Amino acid sequence: MEITLNGYYTLILATLVLLLGRFLVKKIKFLGDFNIPEPVAGGLIAAIIVYCLNFFFGYSFAFQKELQTACMLMFFASIGLSADFGRLKAGGKPLFIFLFVVSGFILLQDAVGVGLATVLGLDPLMGLVAGSVSLTGGHGTAGAWGSTFEDKYGLVGATTLGIACATYGLVAGGIIGGPVAKRLTNQLGIEPTAKKADQSEVEKLAAKHSLYSTKHDLDDDTAHKEMFERPDNIRLITASSAIETLALFAACLAFADIMTGVARDTWFELPTFVWALFGGVVIRNTLTTIFNFDMFDRAIDVFGNAALSLFLAMALLSLKLWELTDLAGPILIILAAQTVAMIAYAYFLTFRVMGKDYDAAVLAAGHCGFGLGATPTAIANMQAITDRYMPSHKAFLIVPMVGAFFVDIMNVAILQTFIGVLG
Repeated sequence: MEITLNGYYTLILATLVLLLGRFLVKKIKFLGDFNIPEPVAGGLIAAIIVYCLNFFFGYSFAFQKELQTACMLMFFASIGLSADFGRLKAGGKPLFIFLFVVSGFILLQDAVGVGLATVLGLDPLMGLVAGSVSLTGGHGTAGAWGSTFEDKYGLVGATTLGIACATYGLVAGGIIGGPVAKRLTNQLGIEPTAKKADQSEVEKLAAKHSLYSTKHDLDDDTAHKEMFERPDNIRLITASSAIETLALFAACLAFADIMTGVARDTWFELPTFVWALFGGVVIRNTLTTIFNFDMFDRAIDVFGNAALSLFLAMALLSLKLWELTDLAGPILIILAAQTVAMIAYAYFLTFRVMGKDYDAAVLAAGHCGFGLGATPTAIANMQAITDRYMPSHKAFLIVPMVGAFFVDIMNVAILQTFIGVLG
């Protein structure tokens, strides 16, 4: 029996999952030491509970997908709204190096999938489904390519399999990123630092700068430097700035919806979340460059982080673990091999190519996130590291741009090459 939950109950459960995750990370040393993101910690427990209800009583749950999608779009819009052209230039050469590293892993991921599928007696295209289609690509790419494989190549069940593999990747990507980064930071001899500002300092700051003053009440450069990197730091915002920021988010989501419809079935068709991010970039730079508008980065930061946490909580709440148990043994072998390949690649290649320093360790954690799961998982992985150690502006500049813009383009090109060879 399926129980459908509307947006109110979906939101209530998502917030409970986040509170549970925060409690678990604080109380269980293993989770804190290995930097497991709070939404992943709470979401896995929730997914296990849902699985038990299905196994013992036959219950399943349908959650409000539109709310989950809105949170995802708000998160990507927040990245766009926080990125002006001046800061994007700072990505420079490291951004292209990281894109090269990520592209190399996509090739490896598909080679592992196709090779093992062939050895295990499966259709080689099934290896692509259990490769970059569902892992680097995520749920949206898995659904899009799954229908193509079914209709054009007669690969029965490709969509269901792709979504199940993407679900596995979302969980695995959130679990392995923290431990990989911890191992690397230990090698570098970096010790955790205090991750929250002293409350007395915050109170002094609030007394010095009235909460009802204009948007210039704090040093905006200092505030911007920790966008997404320390999500638990206290931010001082006002009601008017919150409403103003929500209006900017609304504009980004409207732009994304319009452009998705306009670009459908054309050469410039892109996922909706890419349009939301692009819309944020356009809106921010148009307002700041042409109209000299002063963006309120702290409010963007708060709403973006809240949206990210809620999206991950809802995504994990929606997991149907019984679908993973129905996967054939060969597919589970492929997924296990893909996980090992991701860990080894991030540890031995991503870290070293990107400079063998703290920024490289955070980038390795982010690569684990979207190499198996999705860009929000990558950001959550990196947040768990930077919130425990220190900020990494380089990683938070590079990963969102590569994960949101370039990786999908490279994935499509590589998949088309593999399909052409296999076809």
